[in-house]
Amino acid sequence: MMNKHKLLFFLLVIFCFTNSIKGQELQISDDNRFIKTKEGNPFFYLGDTAWELFHRLNREDADLYLENRASKGFTVIQAVILAELDGLRDPNPYGDVPLDNMDPETPNESYFKHVDYIVNKAESLGLYIGILPTWGDKFNKKWGQGPEIFTPDNAYAFGKYLGRRYKDDPIIWILGGDRNPNDDEDLNIINAMARGLKEGDEGNHLMTYHPQGGENSSTWFHEEDWLDFNFFQSGHGPKDAPNFEHTVKNRDLIPVKPTMDGEPRYEDHPVRFRPGEYGWFDDFDIRQAGYWSMFSGSCGHTYGNHNIWQMWQEGRNPVSWARTHWRRALDHSGAYQMGYMKIFFEAYPWQNMRPDQSLILNFNPINGAYQVAMMSEDNKIIFIYTPYGKPVKIDLLRINGSELFAYWFNPRDGKFLNLNKIDRSYTGEFIPHSMGRGSDWVLIIHEADKKYHDYTIH
Repeated sequence: MMNKHKLLFFLLVIFCFTNSIKGQELQISDDNRFIKTKEGNPFFYLGDTAWELFHRLNREDADLYLENRASKGFTVIQAVILAELDGLRDPNPYGDVPLDNMDPETPNESYFKHVDYIVNKAESLGLYIGILPTWGDKFNKKWGQGPEIFTPDNAYAFGKYLGRRYKDDPIIWILGGDRNPNDDEDLNIINAMARGLKEGDEGNHLMTYHPQGGENSSTWFHEEDWLDFNFFQSGHGPKDAPNFEHTVKNRDLIPVKPTMDGEPRYEDHPVRFRPGEYGWFDDFDIRQAGYWSMFSGSCGHTYGNHNIWQMWQEGRNPVSWARTHWRRALDHSGAYQMGYMKIFFEAYPWQNMRPDQSLILNFNPINGAYQVAMMSEDNKIIFIYTPYGKPVKIDLLRINGSELFAYWFNPRDGKFLNLNKIDRSYTGEFIPHSMGRGSDWVLIIHEADKKYHDYTIH
């Protein structure tokens, strides 16, 4: 695996290690559909769930993890300060817990110096940290270890403390922590923490909410001023779960806000939490969720590996059948392929692409083979994702230009294939190079006089 991808990721390492993001506060685009830097460039949110990063890794391991993720093209690392796995009582590798006496108003400076180190290391690599102030069991112990420690007053104080401490760092705030608000008290706690964060960092950072599986931040917070973009968790249930339905739902809401899948199916996670019956999610499941959501209008996508979020290793109690040391899991195929997805999108003006299912003329039932389509606002580019490699028939009269280029992108290895000129009057099918589950392809069509990348066609 490493030899196959060596050149591409060597170049990514050089780019990321020299790409300082100091002072590049993120903003919402003018059309409220994607995230941009303060210079106005589109920001592709490619996240990784490293929930236990602050809690379980020492500095050497954190360096290893962050350097690996930067080299693969990730842009945001999602991690929790008051962690899920007994994060209030079980100390970090240096013997520190985050709060004195489990009191949100008395943070432990030694613990936060370790958080500071990781935030600063991430910044040096061109990475943002999507910080969750707390896992959800600390305000709603529906399950987990808790205990519930938050009130609206101390949630506000804790938020303000964090906002001030990380005011000038490359941060995205993510409230929630795999939990829905159950009642008015929960809502008051969440809104108070958001208010504290905004006051503490003077509004320097974007903010969203991470709900539990199958749920969507827009259900409770879409009209809140502090919610800059929507996060949903499509979760770890059945294969072929249509996560794009959340994307479509959120894109139609008023006011318009960006949206994305902040926790889809994890690589190497047991399907439906029942490995003996359904097996494990693999790299195809990861790609399918990513392209389905992106082609339906997401502003980015989060990858997850079941072993990495919990930083599992031999000797630790595995959560939900974790089975691979987190260091080995760093190089599972899906992580590379999410980097290819980012490279693909950034080769084009992806921020101007809009979902458009009317482009697909063939029968297209909603199942695992469901094809999704996008077209640029100027009608000059078409993307079609076909998860099972099934042929696709397209309404080419919709695209500008009489002479067109048509070619394929392979999401498995990041290569472009078979550049051909076609006429706009073509009414036949476009047939991928392989078919079946795991043989997903992206078809690209655009006017032939336009060049978007180096067109190294294999």
